[in-house]
Amino acid sequence: MRHTLAVLVDNKYGVLARVAGLFSRRGYNIDSLAVGVTEDPTISRMTIVVRGNDHVVEQVTKQLNKLIDVIRVTDLSSDESVERELALIKVNSDANNRAEIIQIVDIFRARIIDVAARSLTIEITGDEGKIEAIQKLLKPFGIKEMVRTGRIALNRGLKDS
Repeated sequence: MRHTLAVLVDNKYGVLARVAGLFSRRGYNIDSLAVGVTEDPTISRMTIVVRGNDHVVEQVTKQLNKLIDVIRVTDLSSDESVERELALIKVNSDANNRAEIIQIVDIFRARIIDVAARSLTIEITGDEGKIEAIQKLLKPFGIKEMVRTGRIALNRGLKDS
């Protein structure tokens, strides 16, 4: 099972390395890691996706809470959170297939952010399933490059904390 952890940390040099080191020392793999500053510039938020059962997540949470720069760890794996990914996909495109690609982009409510003679670059946000679905449909055209942010998540409004 995949769990999404929100980890609030002091925005200081070396914190990311210490958190990542904790995972590697314990033999836990990080499926996805996204880090950015919050509304408070002294605090960063790490969204970490880790694979494991509840016991593994409990152990990871306990170890994270022992780190000095960690402010709070929250498991966002429940239905009471919203999760998104961002992907940029550069796909082969010419006059023969451009309209078909644009149609796919429109269906997924994605955006074309760059047009070149032989390619289109597409921006899409959504859950993991949506990103994988558009990727599957674009694959026959030839995906030149693709990058994904990894998952980011917040509690829903019902669970303000």
